[in-house]
Amino acid sequence: MNNNIVKITNLSHRYGTAWAIRDINFEISELGVMGLLGSNGAGKSTTMNIMCGVLNQTEGRVEIGGYIMGQDPIAAKKLIGFLPQNAPLYMELTVKEYLTQCAHLRLIDGKKISAAVDKAMAKCGVSHFKNRLISNLSGGYKQRVGIAQAIIHEPKLVVLDEPTNGLDPNQIYEVRKLIKEVGDEKAVIFSSHILSEIQATCSQVKMIENGNMVFSDTMDAFNNYIEPDSLIMSLLNPPPIQEMEILMGVKKVDLISPTKFRVHFAPGEEISERLIQISSAEGWRMREITLEKSSLDQIFAQLSNQKSPVK
Repeated sequence: MNNNIVKITNLSHRYGTAWAIRDINFEISELGVMGLLGSNGAGKSTTMNIMCGVLNQTEGRVEIGGYIMGQDPIAAKKLIGFLPQNAPLYMELTVKEYLTQCAHLRLIDGKKISAAVDKAMAKCGVSHFKNRLISNLSGGYKQRVGIAQAIIHEPKLVVLDEPTNGLDPNQIYEVRKLIKEVGDEKAVIFSSHILSEIQATCSQVKMIENGNMVFSDTMDAFNNYIEPDSLIMSLLNPPPIQEMEILMGVKKVDLISPTKFRVHFAPGEEISERLIQISSAEGWRMREITLEKSSLDQIFAQLSNQKSPVK
């Protein structure tokens, strides 16, 4: 046994002759929400299905709470709560009936099932709908019920595959909030191809692209991965753009308004201080200068082309 909640070692899987994932490695040793980011078809769902024991890998090893999935799958699966992309809901049952059935499937002691169901409903905010048919719930509440079935047996690890897909903005906000609350008590893996979802919910992020792990670090490190390469500058007495474009380190200048400019500069250039000094010397009367960070979409695109993981 070890202290890792999850340990994935050299995980690889192929369908036919095509590798879906190749040599995926990571560990989770603490509570909180970890984002699994990647475009559609990158290998996220394959990774999660193997982790949860739904799919047998071609190569590598999965350990959950120290139990090796391939050797002791029942013990390992008892520690996992899983919400796949298509929530396994029985629409003809009420919320309470469905969660009671899930509790039986999770082998919860019969005397404890009622309390477990009540606790899961309360945690996920669906107690007031306990006698309503699942088919009559909104999309957001269906997802809440799906999360409730994933936590009803108090697992160490909760795996959520695209849990906010198809929800409206208000429902997304509520489900995000619930996921963060679950992350206060358990290790959560939250998979998505939407950058803003991972950014809003997760403290750690791992990115899979083309079946390979290309990034593994904190969300802050992900956001700051690419150095700023442009800035916004406001001048009350601006010179012609051509005069700014010949300055050392400046690649291009865009006119935003008669007094506002976007200055693109070469990587690694300390351009801000240089522009401030020139503005003062030439009487440009600078009123604002602000670095622009690369957007998450730009970071996503660049990391997608990496051949080895960034850590």
